[in-house]
Amino acid sequence: MEVEKVSVGGLILVTGGTGGLGRRVVKRLRDAGRELRVLSRHAHESTPGVEYVVGDLETNEGIQAAVEGAEIIVHCAASGKIAEDSAQIRNLVAAAQGAGVQHLLNISVVGADRVPVVSGIDRAMFAYFASQLAVERAVAESGLPWTNLRATQFHDGFILLMVQAMAKLPVIPVPAGTRFQPVDADEVAARLVELTLGTPAGQAPDIAGPKVYEAAELIRSYLTATRKRRLMLKVTFPGAAARAIRAGANLAPDHAVGRRTWEEFLAAWASSPSKGRPPAALPRTAA
Repeated sequence: MEVEKVSVGGLILVTGGTGGLGRRVVKRLRDAGRELRVLSRHAHESTPGVEYVVGDLETNEGIQAAVEGAEIIVHCAASGKIAEDSAQIRNLVAAAQGAGVQHLLNISVVGADRVPVVSGIDRAMFAYFASQLAVERAVAESGLPWTNLRATQFHDGFILLMVQAMAKLPVIPVPAGTRFQPVDADEVAARLVELTLGTPAGQAPDIAGPKVYEAAELIRSYLTATRKRRLMLKVTFPGAAARAIRAGANLAPDHAVGRRTWEEFLAAWASSPSKGRPPAALPRTAA
């Protein structure tokens, strides 16, 4: 989808700007010459063009001051917990309404509107989808001009975390019938920045990776890259959310606009000196 370019030069506030996705968004916006403010729970030293401020979206501490003077807000902060994420967006929206923010952007997850999270089992395994749906609704109902972008899981976020955790087990329980369409976080950041520099778009087209993989494929390729051997056992997980995932609710084959494949990411990661470190992206930083 084409985004109408606008000549807006006001301050941009990025929440979660120190996370895996947020850092990429901040860099790209700064490269575009924009003045930025980054909200974080922890203090960071400001740099030319990037002011770091301390605040807690869940408790609302420091949020009004962080939002003051911002023309655009890019919301990249999240915990993956329904109550916490709901509180965060309520506080952010209230502050943005009072400050006259002209554009509120949110990054969400493909399937937020299609994966039902109703039971305890659903919440234990797939609360992130429900937390993001709650955030989406708060943004859309805020009365502010808004844009919401849904992305599939990031290579260096959920997918890498998942395969790393499973590879530690002597026998890997592979979720039967479960597929993923991982996308590169840099490509998501580029699209989010494009939307930020455009006019409010409402619900933007999804962004997804170029290929759909069975969960077993992702795990097997990781084991090969790390020279590990594990037994794998297919397991059918219970619950309405798991059934929706097996039906493809987390996929967006019609929006496979990403270019970097899992194989390309994995090859680069495996040859990197930093491969032993935890991935930089967690929920919201990683869908």
